[in-house]
Amino acid sequence: MAFDVHPITAAIGAEITGIDLSEISQDTAEELRKVWLDHKVLVIRDQPITQEQHIAFGRLFGELEVHPFTENDDGHPEIVVLEAGGDTGRSFVASGWHSDVTWRAEPSMGSILRGVIVPPVGGDTCFADAALAYERLSDEWKERIDGLVAVHDYMKVFGGRVPDDQKAEMRAKYPVQHHPVIRTHPETGERGIYTNIGFTSHIEGVSPEESEEILRQLERQIMSPSVQCRVRWQKDTFVMWDNRSAQHAATNDFLPAHRRMERVTVIGDRPF
Repeated sequence: MAFDVHPITAAIGAEITGIDLSEISQDTAEELRKVWLDHKVLVIRDQPITQEQHIAFGRLFGELEVHPFTENDDGHPEIVVLEAGGDTGRSFVASGWHSDVTWRAEPSMGSILRGVIVPPVGGDTCFADAALAYERLSDEWKERIDGLVAVHDYMKVFGGRVPDDQKAEMRAKYPVQHHPVIRTHPETGERGIYTNIGFTSHIEGVSPEESEEILRQLERQIMSPSVQCRVRWQKDTFVMWDNRSAQHAATNDFLPAHRRMERVTVIGDRPF
């Protein structure tokens, strides 16, 4: 390989060394994609590249989305800015376990996040192997949830950011989506948990009480440390994760220090 791979845990994650994201070839990107599928989360440190190179790197893996509800970088709409603390006046951190943009008809294949301003302590991101979390469910739970469908809705997180006079237009553009509770990965065939407390409003065909019970049980599976890895950020650290087979949560233990991250998101396909 054109780079070295160092697993973070036996469950999920690997650090990649010996690679320069400013001059990566398509052949190296294909090698990296295979390792990405195996480990689900890749950490690549010390990459002082430009925003344009960040975008170009993301495009090696597919078309990039423009997020309609978040702050995007001026001049680079493909870059989502995730910022809190310092003088920003913001304290929101995506600390709930989730996969990105599951409220889309074709949610993200993968996300590539960069540490731009990193607090001196705290601000880590945790990642969970959604396939391993599913595998460790009891047979009774698997039988209970296999085949169920969940409703995903951007309004749960982003509804407050949409002006009242635009709500009908945005709802028409981004209707609620129905995705399987247990998703099959289109490349590896693995099956994994695909619900999350942030974007999943409920599970179809069951009572509200049972829906809540199932969602909480699946969240507990994702929250088990035995299926996770944790990444400590440094400036110009890049982390790329497969949203089809991994979930993530940031920690809000850095405030009031300043933390700025920049993300590009690779468009995926409809879950099945």
